[in-house]
Amino acid sequence: MARVSVEYENNVARVTLTRPDKMNALDDAMIKAIIAAGEEVAASEARAVVLAGEGRSFCAGLDVASFAKLAGMDAESWLMARSHGAANEVQAVAMVWRTLPVPVIAALQGAVYGGGLQLALGADIRIAAPETKLAVMEMKWGLVPDMAGMALLPALMRSDVLRLLTYTARPVAAPQAERWGLVTEIAEDPLPAALALAEEIAGRSPSAIRAAKRLIEVAEAAPRDAVLLAESREQAALIGKPDQMEVIAAQMQGRAPVFK
Repeated sequence: MARVSVEYENNVARVTLTRPDKMNALDDAMIKAIIAAGEEVAASEARAVVLAGEGRSFCAGLDVASFAKLAGMDAESWLMARSHGAANEVQAVAMVWRTLPVPVIAALQGAVYGGGLQLALGADIRIAAPETKLAVMEMKWGLVPDMAGMALLPALMRSDVLRLLTYTARPVAAPQAERWGLVTEIAEDPLPAALALAEEIAGRSPSAIRAAKRLIEVAEAAPRDAVLLAESREQAALIGKPDQMEVIAAQMQGRAPVFK
């Protein structure tokens, strides 16, 4: 049975985890399917992405049945292999979305635990239903986050909150998660909200949106001098080019822009 579906409409890619009977838990097939979906979308003409989970939960984390398999593996050789650029395979579950050239919006409901939370962290924006529960769950199993969580979480929250969540594996409700930086906004029905936002983004200049995502990545990690230079470089590549000229023409004519 397919673990992930990918659909395209109005320049938006809708990527859905399709294992609802297991709360979209991550097994080996799901991990590979998520990465493959990200690679497919990266090669597409999509201008924005919505990442969602079918059923009552977005993703409840690693499939418990997978723990026995993991225990019998050579963990060091498997985890230390850099199979996807700077990441290993399980880290690519999140990083394939973070490194996608277009914005990704995650629609969250139910359980967003462990690897499921780290998958959601790969998105640019997270919209959650009020009853959603989120947890850095690995400590429950005597482990630490290893699916890119520690590459992504420190940019979102204070160190003391990160430590609390990591040390305790305590689930937190979406309203608290929003206050702490894990969730961008709350919506009664997050999937339509995510799709509407994705369509809004897809209506903006495609080249400017891609430049903005690149620039934000630089701004979050690079020294100030490098950020200033990146600003200038990205802007110089946009000014007077077809997408920007179409934005200006559409504004002057009171119509929606049409990008080629």
